[in-house]
Amino acid sequence: MTEHLSKQTFLEKVFNYEQNKEWKFEGDKPCLIDFYADWCGPCKMVAPVLEELSEEYKDMVNIYKVNTEREQELAAAFGIQSIPSLLFVPMGEKPQMAMGALPKQQLVDAIRDVLGVTKEVN
Repeated sequence: MTEHLSKQTFLEKVFNYEQNKEWKFEGDKPCLIDFYADWCGPCKMVAPVLEELSEEYKDMVNIYKVNTEREQELAAAFGIQSIPSLLFVPMGEKPQMAMGALPKQQLVDAIRDVLGVTKEVN
């Protein structure tokens, strides 16, 4: 299941930008954050794909969602200007942002290439 983040849970689980100027990831495994809005068509297209990926990568990657309408400060902190925007957060490296509703294979490729996570094929 994807998990919805509020500003408070974002500060605890991803990055406490109120305390740190430099990027310091707070998580224990890589994550993917979907910045979205309920009214956004492309966001609705990518949502079920992210749910699938959250199951497929259950113990390897956390997949979070941030509603840009409710969490405007978070969206502003990351300079979100178009949605969906996907933030890929690897362990020990700077995060990378991708714009738009990416197809599943591109998301899988980014999880592999940016987050450094590959899943076992059953």
